[in-house]
Amino acid sequence: MAGVLAGCSRETKASFQGVDVTGAEYARDFSLPDAQGRQRTLKDFAGKVVVVFFGYTQCPDVCPTSLQELAEAKRQLGAEGDRLQGVFVTLDPERDQPEVLKAYMESFDPSFVALRGTPEQTAAMAKDFKIFYKKVEGRTPQSYTLDHSAGSYVYDTQGRLRVYQRYGSGPQVLTADVKALLTEKA
Repeated sequence: MAGVLAGCSRETKASFQGVDVTGAEYARDFSLPDAQGRQRTLKDFAGKVVVVFFGYTQCPDVCPTSLQELAEAKRQLGAEGDRLQGVFVTLDPERDQPEVLKAYMESFDPSFVALRGTPEQTAAMAKDFKIFYKKVEGRTPQSYTLDHSAGSYVYDTQGRLRVYQRYGSGPQVLTADVKALLTEKA
């Protein structure tokens, strides 16, 4: 009988295809305004798996690829896709004005949220999330690019950081990890 009861009390822990960072002491929350000026935190998305990605709208390859993979993962989830929330944090608040961010997010998925802080808020959040970014001068003052970390942070439905998805893992890997988090029993 004890074996049967023990089976009922065990936690079901998900196995991930991305990097399991459960219990990490960083990237525990955020607080930045969205493109409409509303302050956002992880609590705003309670009950959803949240995927946070840092980038900028003029990125030529990494950022649009990552956001497209996130949108594809949401589609692959079917009806459960409504329980996946994409959050994009701009590393270029100078050029990524609210109207630019809104249009950029809508081009991938209208439900995705873009966050834009001051340069100081952006630097603080990037530091907390262990994100590297550096301005690379272009031919003109406005033609610069940004070198930056290119992975996504995945939070469970209770707002706990659980998975780091490496850039280029593909939508199937992200979809599998989101499904694992959506079916996980805490």
